[in-house]
Amino acid sequence: MPAISLPIRTERLVLRRFDGGDLDAFHAYHSLPETARFLPGPAKTYTQSMERVGRYANFVFEKEGDWVALAIEAADEPGLLGEVVLKWLPGRGQAEVGWTLAPAARGKGYGTEAANAMLRLGFGELGLHRIEARLDELNNASASLCSRLGMRLEARHIDKWFYKGQWASELIYAILADEWRIGSGG
Repeated sequence: MPAISLPIRTERLVLRRFDGGDLDAFHAYHSLPETARFLPGPAKTYTQSMERVGRYANFVFEKEGDWVALAIEAADEPGLLGEVVLKWLPGRGQAEVGWTLAPAARGKGYGTEAANAMLRLGFGELGLHRIEARLDELNNASASLCSRLGMRLEARHIDKWFYKGQWASELIYAILADEWRIGSGG
């Protein structure tokens, strides 16, 4: 896998490696039940946030199972707005994209812009073949974001996960490199 050139710049955003200065902002939104609602596990403790920011700051992307985890900030105003991740899945040229945004950053198109930059990284720089997103079917905001990215709904796994005291159905959205190139003009 080629080295990843950072930071990644979009029209309004800078996607960069996490650093220690992101901890308090990361914890501020990851400690909220509304953020944790569609993530595995409960809202994060400060220690869990420290561990995650440390892992994100020191990511390596060399083999299956590795993650690219980037901090999202506005190009014109530094400060953590959320994160976007790309996980290298088993199988040739496969990955999963994901995102989490702070409440103040939601509904402004930042998630779509950041996730699209990760698709561009995956299909362009990294030469991936297929990228998917897995989400709770009740997560309407992420389902809409997948549609805006040109991803198609491939599967609905009924009662796939049992977490937070209830069964949840999983939706799998995906897009192939050729589809992305046609849709993005890339």
